[in-house]
Parts: sequence; C-alpha cells; structure tokens
Amino acid sequence: MLAALLGSGVAVQLTRDLPTATVTTSIAATLRVPGRAPALPWPKSGSAELMIEGLGRLGGSGGGPAQPIGSVAKVMTAYVILKEHPLSGDEPGPTLTVTAADEADYRARIPSGQSLVPVVAGERLTERDALEALMLPSANNIAHQLAVWDAGSEAAFVDKMNAAAEELGLTDTRYTDPSGFLPSTVSTAADQVALARAALAMPVFAAIVELPEATIPVAGRIRNYNDLLGVEGVFGIKTGSTDEAGGNLVFAARLKVGARTLIVVGAVFNQPGTDTPEQLAAVNTVVRRLLVAVRRTVKEYTLLAAGPAGEVRTAWGATAPVGPAEALKVIGWPGLAVPVRVSTAAPGAEVTAGQGVGSVEAAGRSVELRADATTADPSLWWRLTRRP
Repeated sequence: MLAALLGSGVAVQLTRDLPTATVTTSIAATLRVPGRAPALPWPKSGSAELMIEGLGRLGGSGGGPAQPIGSVAKVMTAYVILKEHPLSGDEPGPTLTVTAADEADYRARIPSGQSLVPVVAGERLTERDALEALMLPSANNIAHQLAVWDAGSEAAFVDKMNAAAEELGLTDTRYTDPSGFLPSTVSTAADQVALARAALAMPVFAAIVELPEATIPVAGRIRNYNDLLGVEGVFGIKTGSTDEAGGNLVFAARLKVGARTLIVVGAVFNQPGTDTPEQLAAVNTVVRRLLVAVRRTVKEYTLLAAGPAGEVRTAWGATAPVGPAEALKVIGWPGLAVPVRVSTAAPGAEVTAGQGVGSVEAAGRSVELRADATTADPSLWWRLTRRP
C-alpha cells in the first residue's frame, strides 16, 4: 500500500505542469542616442530655438529676457483670428468691408515707413484675403483692421492675444499691439516656437504662410517677405524687423530622413543690421546655417545594439540570455533622450534559442526580444522535490 502511494505521488510530481518562466531585462525606460550632443552654429547675438516635431527640442541659444519681436507678433494675430473665425480648405470666410477709419489708419501709417497694403473705403476683403495681406507682405494696417473687426477695438483684441499666450504657456510673452510695430510687444524664441507649433496645426494658417504670393482687391499682387521659402525645406512662417527688434524669423522646414519627413520649427531673433534688408539678411544667414547643420546631424542612429539585455529564468533556476534580435535604430541626434517601452510575453516553462519573448519599442520602431540560448531541462530531483 505504501509503495503504491509513493508510486502515485512520484507519478503526480513527474507529470505536473511546469511553472512559466519569467523574463526580465536591464533596458531602461529612457535611452539616449550615443555620442556627444551636436554643436550647432547658433547666432553670436540675439537668441534662437530649434525643435523637431515628434522628436523634441534640439537646442537653443541666448535665453535672456524677452525682447521686441517686430512683425512676428502677427503669428498670434492670425492664430487668434483663426480660432475665433475658423476656415477650412479653400473657404474665403466672411467679408470685411474697409471703412473710412480703416483708410485713414492706412494713410496715417505711411510716413513712419511701416509695412502696409493700400486700402480704400468700401473695399471688400474676405477673411482669407486679410490673412494673406497680414502674413505675406506683413501689413500693419490689416493687423489693426482684423483686430477691430474681431474684437471691436484694438485694445480688446490685444487682450485676446495675451489670453491666448497665457493659455499656450507663453510665460515670457507680452503683446501690446496686433502688428508688433510697438517695441513693447516682446517675447522669446522659445515662446514663439511654441506658438508656431500651435498655429501650424491649423491647416489654413500653414497653407497661407507657404504662399510665395497672392492677389487681393485693390493692392493686387502681394509678395511673401520671407525670402527663405523653398530654401533648405523652409515653408514658413513669419519675418519681423524694427530698429528695436532687429531681424527676426520664426520658421518651419521639412526635413527628409530616409523615408520619413520631419518638421523643424525654429526661431532666430534680434539679429543686427542698420535697416530691414540688412537685418533680414542677417537672420536668414543664421537660419540657413542652422538648417544645413540640422540636416547633417539628424539621421538614423542605433539606440540599442543587438545583444544580451536581460534573461529568461525558469522555475528551476535555469537561465538564458535575452536581447534584441537586431539593433533598434531611431531617427534623432546624439544625446537625444528617447522613451523606451519593453513588452514581455509569457514564454512557457522553458525556452529554445531564437524564441521570441517580447519586444522593445522606441520612436515608433519595434524589434523582437529573443532568447539567445535554450534553457536546461529540470533535474529529476527538482521535479520530485518541488513544492505544489
């Protein structure tokens, strides 16, 4: 009887299902692209900021207190107008009728040499016409007209601009006019890059700033003042220059890396010069150099090499190394911190060499985690003596 009981117990022990093995890795939740952070050709004076959508901030320079930004302020004017009066596709939008006060405002601005488009009382502009006049030839009088049309007065519209800045987290930005002609309208490169990203999310805004020219009533053909359009992938966004602000450009550029097209958003502010052409030439030179350097720097890098990065451990203590089946490569630059997600799958009681046990993913790319060896079988003694 005892022998029978012992025999049945042994049989049970030897035929019981084996516990599932466990998978652990040493892969951190964030990895940095190997190498030294790039030394980009930042401007010697003024400030700059660069980021790449979907990847993060590439860097910046300057970083002092907020400074005048000139007509870059019109990015916020357009942003507020499109928030309040959204357009889609090729919609012209509602009509603005030029009043006698609008014509008088235009004429009053001429002696100070401001950027303007001619208007006459009774002229009818669509919202899209007005936005094109605002963003291409940078018409200060149209900034004023849009502000009054939207909010009833320029002061009330400026309140909306500052409310939008607060909503977007632009803590170093203060608007005092819708055109940026006043030196009391100030911001930073970092703040304006954040605004530019929000504005580019509006398809109509993105389409307008990419136009090299347009045609509107009375003024006729108007040209985009952004001479960098089409250079190094640039497709916007806004120039700005005054004696106090110097030369300024907030820009967006397409960057092709392999099969992927990235969007670079940046700003270079407060570049020197004795007049508008010299100031804008100076800022354009800096932007071109930065974009050339970005094109050389942003490419595919190995974030995690193939090789052991963890282990499978069976219930009886046998182990096998685990690692990516191939190198995990991402688009970025040296020093970029990339979030990493590791997923493991229940491998069964034991694994064989080459068996998939999960995956590791970063920046939209994924590689399989595999066991590099076959785990040893459990011993007879372990099978007989393991606890239930």
